[in-house]
Amino acid sequence: MIIDEMKIRDERQFKALTGVSPEEFQRLLPVFTTSYKEIVQEQYEAHQDTRQRQPGGGQKGKLPSMQLKLFFILYYWKVYPTYDVLGFQFGFDRSKGCTNVQALWPELERTLEKLGVLPARAFSSVEELRATFGKVQDLLIDATERAHCRPKDEDEQRKKYSGKKKHHTVKNTVIAAPSKWILFLGYTIVGSIHDYTQFKQEFPVNGQKDKVVKWFKDFILWLDLGYLGVREAYEANKVKMPHKRPRKSKNNPYPALTEKQKAENRYISRVRVIVEQAIGGLKRFNIMIHKFRNHLDGFVDTVALLAAGLWNWKLKCQGVTN
Repeated sequence: MIIDEMKIRDERQFKALTGVSPEEFQRLLPVFTTSYKEIVQEQYEAHQDTRQRQPGGGQKGKLPSMQLKLFFILYYWKVYPTYDVLGFQFGFDRSKGCTNVQALWPELERTLEKLGVLPARAFSSVEELRATFGKVQDLLIDATERAHCRPKDEDEQRKKYSGKKKHHTVKNTVIAAPSKWILFLGYTIVGSIHDYTQFKQEFPVNGQKDKVVKWFKDFILWLDLGYLGVREAYEANKVKMPHKRPRKSKNNPYPALTEKQKAENRYISRVRVIVEQAIGGLKRFNIMIHKFRNHLDGFVDTVALLAAGLWNWKLKCQGVTN
């Protein structure tokens, strides 16, 4: 068992270090091993004319077993240490920490893809969306924002600066099912773009011949007030959104919601909290909480995708499906 090999005290400590339980880890391991061997073979075949040794040749490194490799990449996602700390904890140089992270995350992504737990990223048609969401009728929609290190480029600084968070941030659109399963994760964008603006880019309102695309005709949408305008732009079965308090004016110096509107808002909040819990599942991993500091192109989007996949995997192990 990996718990004995790593001298981990108990299941609670294992979860704190990897974000998954020992059982979930053991169920991941054989698929991760297969994915690892596939990618190693693909890399060998792509460079076999220049390679001087067969796959598996050379030094074994500090992560000789597949258990340690999977533990390492999950540990990085969950704890998100600096490469100096990572190297110290696993007994190698910080540069090797970076090398191992970049080498192992594609295997983890392929593993989660094989297991069918990665969320959708984009749709080319309404039919594809309906096929992906299956029998789900209620779609809970929100955006999640996370801190990003301050870019050196001035233009990038402006793009990533979030007026709401007062920091440089990036964000993703999240669509969850009532089961808390993350059905859709939008591509990572800069924090200055409004949630609804990005939503309209991910689900364009103008289709062929300038007709409104009926993306959500068969769905009930649950949204917050950041998505004002959805009723006018999209055709949906129903749109559930909180009532906004009227603006103060001379004719209405003490604006307030009616008791019926307050009751409806409470009901909507009780349902919409599910998408917040799904986003909380994403943020079980510190790589989604701490200020993001990696500079590899596209990696900021990859970490969100794999965090969503790991959350869905946890639900799948509990018998939950979308």
